[in-house]
Amino acid sequence: MIIHYQSLTFCVEDNKISLVKFGPFVLEKGPFVEVHICGENKDTHLGAKMVNSSEGKNLRYVSHKQTARTLEIIQKSELVETKTVFIFYEDSNAIRVYTEVKNISDKEIVLEEVSSFTLTGFGKNGIDSAKDLYFTRFMQSHHSECQPNRYSFDELGLLQGTKATQKRIAFANIGSWSTKEELPQGIIEDTENKALFMFQIESNSSWYYEISDRGRSYYLYLGGANLPFGGWSKPLQPNETYRTVNVALAFGVELNEVLGEMTKYRRHIAGKCAVDKHLPAIFNEYMHLSWDNPTEENTRKIAPVVAKTGVEYYVIDCGWHNEEDGNKVYSYVGQWKESKARFPNGVRATTDFIRSLGMKAGLWIEPEIIGVKCQEILDYYDDDCFLQRNGKRLAVMGRHFLDFRAKKVVDYMTETIRRMVEDYGAEYIKLDYNQDCGVGTDYLAFCAGEGLEQCARAYLKWVDDIREKFPNVLFETCSSGGMRMDYETLSHFSIVSTSDQTDYLKYPYIAGNILSAVLPEQSAVWSYPVGVGMGRNELLSDEKWRKENITSECVAMNMVNSFLGRMHLASHLEILTSEQFALVQEGVEYYKKLSKVKKNAVPYFPNGFSRWRNESVVAGFIAENKIYLAVWGLKQTLVRANIPSIRKAQVVYPLSSTAKVRWTENELCVQFAKKQSAIFMEIER
Repeated sequence: MIIHYQSLTFCVEDNKISLVKFGPFVLEKGPFVEVHICGENKDTHLGAKMVNSSEGKNLRYVSHKQTARTLEIIQKSELVETKTVFIFYEDSNAIRVYTEVKNISDKEIVLEEVSSFTLTGFGKNGIDSAKDLYFTRFMQSHHSECQPNRYSFDELGLLQGTKATQKRIAFANIGSWSTKEELPQGIIEDTENKALFMFQIESNSSWYYEISDRGRSYYLYLGGANLPFGGWSKPLQPNETYRTVNVALAFGVELNEVLGEMTKYRRHIAGKCAVDKHLPAIFNEYMHLSWDNPTEENTRKIAPVVAKTGVEYYVIDCGWHNEEDGNKVYSYVGQWKESKARFPNGVRATTDFIRSLGMKAGLWIEPEIIGVKCQEILDYYDDDCFLQRNGKRLAVMGRHFLDFRAKKVVDYMTETIRRMVEDYGAEYIKLDYNQDCGVGTDYLAFCAGEGLEQCARAYLKWVDDIREKFPNVLFETCSSGGMRMDYETLSHFSIVSTSDQTDYLKYPYIAGNILSAVLPEQSAVWSYPVGVGMGRNELLSDEKWRKENITSECVAMNMVNSFLGRMHLASHLEILTSEQFALVQEGVEYYKKLSKVKKNAVPYFPNGFSRWRNESVVAGFIAENKIYLAVWGLKQTLVRANIPSIRKAQVVYPLSSTAKVRWTENELCVQFAKKQSAIFMEIER
């Protein structure tokens, strides 16, 4: 029996079902569900591989059901029944997939691994395709988020020294920072067939992917945590069901196409917020300004200047709370009550002042942690309010972690948000998360991995609740920059911080790739025109230093950095010259124009992805048949981009740019007068 649905074709033979075609990819027959049960035989000697699970080889086709947008396939072994759900979308070839596992035995079973989906048999020549198959993985780290690197399967070690190898191309995120080392996405390219597919795993905690060989075929395994990689296992009572995390796959014939298909899919699942619909520009006084020590006096000095830029929100970051000095405040946080030392007239007086200038006010909070020296709240909370292992509260960098399964935590933090909104006047709240708890909590859970999964879901449930209670508040998600930049999180928020990078000359390497990972309408990027000098504020009064270091090129590049995503303006704007400040105003005005087209845009990388330390970066998006392109000349003055069918190209920011632009039918050339310069262009084809 053959089952055709949308871009998928399945074959049923001898009661076993296989996916044999996915878009342009013709696949070898093989299972697409893996389930391993503790105590059952894993019929393989291939070490850490997830395939050849106890139930994967035993599952038999039972039935399938189609609706307008979904395909459900049910399989069964003696112990479990699985239902794999494929969800389709009108404007994208991307498919969302998850699997449910039901215990159909009369005894408890313990799951040790469950795949959301396994794609088996890509590569025209099976395992002999290694030289033709390439994998792009998206490396991450604090201050260097979203760094794609492309490798052949050969380079990654799939050398086929024997018929079945031990080697995996794999990554396991373990912990509550879901994207601290790598993004939960990847691209597999078959150069012989000239086709690519992209995957993403939607988990806000631990997750796992694996690429390797089975028989004569390659496979891709996608899922959440499992026993060896995440310390996860899950007991199921008879008739109890477990649902995996969602994963998604899209395909195309070239890089920009497959990224465009995934982008259109992400718009279906992304968090929405009514007050964020027009993508307002935001000023946050943390970066290169107040850092952890905002004050009433300083905000009253800076806010009138910021208001002249045209931004809509003014956010006061860490330090509006607590009486301790900013350089040691983190181990004391947890009450989330206004600081009388820094805001002697109360935070409300300052947020009212911000509103009097025509802007909305915002505040920062780190709701999932409590400082180890915050004795008042430590005494208030019970033991069940904390993430713990072996009966001990977890502590990282002077912080304990709160457990949002506990009603007392939910009640206190909900009241905290109410206080911030109604008493302190916040209309924007930045929810930050600056540490990772590790493998998880074994309290009220079978194991630490299961506890982490429960707590991660409980936190997002609370987020949904407060968003519903305060629909006119814009909530941002931030995790020490982009350390939780996954699409489970981003399905609950309309805006995410992409990085805490403090060097504007390094940010283009992040901003130039970020649209491969996050929608342009969600990806917040810092713009700090006075973002030079790591000595924070002590050099600002030195007029000679200011003249030498704060240049028009510096201001313009910082504005360009934020154009592809969401503008988070920052720094001491009050010390700019009138000409430099005009560049900021011009940038904010143009950003607002971009917001009108950004919500339907797809990424465009004419030269492919940027690599860290490249001499130049070129990236943009396409909307309404026009290319919107950022061009950064970082270590060279001549920048080239491979763009076919150019009809017209013009610099739209800064309008005072002296860069010379020329083009042929298939190439754009930008000649800057100086290195460390940037422009933004509109191109008609």
